[in-house]
Amino acid sequence: MAGYTSLAYVYDALTENADYPARCNVLCDLLAAHGAGEGILLDLACGTGTLTALLAKRGYDVIGVDASQNMLSLAQQKGTNAVFLCQRMEQLDLYGTIDAAVCTLDSLNHITDEAAFREALRRVALFMNDGGVFLFDVNTPYKHEKVLADNTFVYDLDDVFCVWQNSYDAAARTTGVTLDLFFYDEENDCYDRATEEFAERAYDLADIRKWLEEDRFEVLAVLDESGSRPVKDDDERALFVCKKHGTQFQ
Repeated sequence: MAGYTSLAYVYDALTENADYPARCNVLCDLLAAHGAGEGILLDLACGTGTLTALLAKRGYDVIGVDASQNMLSLAQQKGTNAVFLCQRMEQLDLYGTIDAAVCTLDSLNHITDEAAFREALRRVALFMNDGGVFLFDVNTPYKHEKVLADNTFVYDLDDVFCVWQNSYDAAARTTGVTLDLFFYDEENDCYDRATEEFAERAYDLADIRKWLEEDRFEVLAVLDESGSRPVKDDDERALFVCKKHGTQFQ
């Protein structure tokens, strides 16, 4: 995942249906509702910084963290005053504390090692102030088993032709992803091919809840992606709403 070399430059095109403004509204409404309507906010696995810029416009002092230098290079070109750091999620190391954190578009699923996944949660907790709010979404086991599975998807976009192939390992609960990207070279009238490979792992929502509680996060809700209702068994994403407490739950 840390590479995202060629993919970085077409990431925005491939995620144009993510509706970042609507996603930002959902996150900001939840943050404000739970006492984190302002302050220092971490955008973990921020990618090319589209959401980062929107959060900064809403008044947050944003720190964008991502493991891909190429993603961050593009993020820095979006005219935001956010601070960007190149770090893996499980190696998060900030200069001070934060009041809130978000992690979106199933970024945590890209951590396929359970110990590293739990360490990423622990690192967010370590740098979060008492009473801080952590919002993140994950792809559900249902999505891995029924939607991603062993399927192939094709995207024919203006900037790139993309063939997305999945390979699901039921025993490991991981989905291997191979992206073949074809870029048109106008000067030579041909296509250049690049390949990106990564994997995602499906985690039980009950396990995630337990790990959060061990890190002094109170799970206030587990919602569907829109944030409008509790998550169901056949939802493709789950949105966790968590509040950090000090040494013990109040």
